[in-house]
Amino acid sequence: MKGINKKIRQELDALINKGDELREILRKLALDANPKKIPEDYADRYVTFIREYHGWYTRSLAVVRHIIPDRLEEFERLYHIDKRKDIGIPTYAIEDYLHGMDISKYGTTAFFKFENQVSILKSALLRLDDILANIQGVLQADLFDSEIDAAKHLKKNGHLRAAGVVASVVLESHLSKVCQNHEITIRKTKPSIGDFNSTLYDANIYDIVIMRKIQHLGDIRKLCVHKKEREPTPEEVQELIEGVDKVIKTIA
Repeated sequence: MKGINKKIRQELDALINKGDELREILRKLALDANPKKIPEDYADRYVTFIREYHGWYTRSLAVVRHIIPDRLEEFERLYHIDKRKDIGIPTYAIEDYLHGMDISKYGTTAFFKFENQVSILKSALLRLDDILANIQGVLQADLFDSEIDAAKHLKKNGHLRAAGVVASVVLESHLSKVCQNHEITIRKTKPSIGDFNSTLYDANIYDIVIMRKIQHLGDIRKLCVHKKEREPTPEEVQELIEGVDKVIKTIA
């Protein structure tokens, strides 16, 4: 998941950098749009902006739609306005500039509207961490549910120790995630369920009743993992599975 998060962030950064690059091109075009003295390379720069803007807008539109949908209408309106009685600064859109409509008169207007689009895209970066955290949470919940189902299947087929081990791994992983959510640091290199449990209790994440319940689940886990101990009973493994399932759904 971390690799995917990194790739998404890199792609968004690249899109923002391309927006800044196009904004600078448009700024210079707006300054050079005096019909009495147009630079020789003006047309080439104008064509470059048109060509690269279309790709940028398409990709940016998808980002805005999925990450900050509440800004989508504004983002689209800066590019295109459906109904308007006349054309002026409030109603001139970037699409008009791309079609060459009064570019000497409204070049600065197009620049500021594009600058607003870039700013909206940059605001998506501020929401990205929350979005990715939500996605990660959903994926992890689905993964845990499937592992709990696997533990139930193992238990049903008489593989008590294996079922207990699978459920215990889910419990340990979830408690580790709860610590991350609350920015709680565990000093041990390889913390156990007991370490997570006591640390979360000390941090007042949950009360002593829950702490003792998780402690009991940890004791059943030891029966499943250590063969020197007595065999776990079907009832104990069932209690472990049900207890873990409750923990992952009620403690975040």
